[in-house]
Amino acid sequence: MNISENQVRHVAKLAKLEFQPDEITHFAEQMNDIIHMIEQLNEVDTTDVPVTTHGYEMKNVLREDIAETGTDRELLMKNVKTSDNGMIQVPAILDSEVEGA
Repeated sequence: MNISENQVRHVAKLAKLEFQPDEITHFAEQMNDIIHMIEQLNEVDTTDVPVTTHGYEMKNVLREDIAETGTDRELLMKNVKTSDNGMIQVPAILDSEVEGA
């Protein structure tokens, strides 16, 4: 398969790119070289080669999910300036007159 200069011009037009005529020729040559390399790879016998989806062997290392007792609420609320019914009170950041607030 060869890429023609007309095909390079067409793709450049679709991408709204402008190139000089010598650049079009150069890009067509480069694309043909790339396609030639890919065609060479297609000739390699990979019958017994396992599929490789990543360069490194990957496996998930997860710890066992064990429920643990949380920190005591009294201890957590010790440094809170103001609270109400076990909830931390903070300054309002939305004006109550704003629609949807």
